[in-house]
Amino acid sequence: MPPSNTPSAPTDDASERRDFFRIDDRIGLEIRKLAPDSPPDSDVFDGGHLESLKAEFRRLDQDVKSQLASLADRDRLLTGLIKSLNGKLDTLARIMAFEQNPLQPEDWQEATLSEGGLSFASKTPAWQPGDRLALRMTLPPELFQPQAIARVLEVHPDAAGGARVHTEFIRIDDSDRQQIARHVMRWQIRQRQKG
Repeated sequence: MPPSNTPSAPTDDASERRDFFRIDDRIGLEIRKLAPDSPPDSDVFDGGHLESLKAEFRRLDQDVKSQLASLADRDRLLTGLIKSLNGKLDTLARIMAFEQNPLQPEDWQEATLSEGGLSFASKTPAWQPGDRLALRMTLPPELFQPQAIARVLEVHPDAAGGARVHTEFIRIDDSDRQQIARHVMRWQIRQRQKG
């Protein structure tokens, strides 16, 4: 069954947040604080003009995947080649999108990431528990850019005048959550290969 693009509901059980694998990684992180009355589906990163293209891309991707499933029974070598070419096109598209909107050096930072949320360091104590944040993450080396709405759970001040901010995702598309899951899994594999 193909993954849906419907946002997942928030979880109220604090123990469920511990069910996700966590990694400490250096990622691109863009943060926008949402006003309390802002609608949950507002596009704060100004990508609305691309929505029809993204929808077409997802449709074509599903077409390729469904046709590959039937082709796999007849020609495994050709199926493997088409999968590789499809992956290469996906990577090229991500690189082109990233080059059009490159992150500044200060947008890259150490963060703790899981499918359930994110914690990051803030140079200023700008966030309070209960704040809603729009997050766009850039996950190297694949350059996935999942987006989520998160709620600030805790803020721990540090000695430098900043704070460590702990959040949980309260609205995230299934496809974005899957991108994070794949990134976490690949990060763990790379760490095992180094060790």
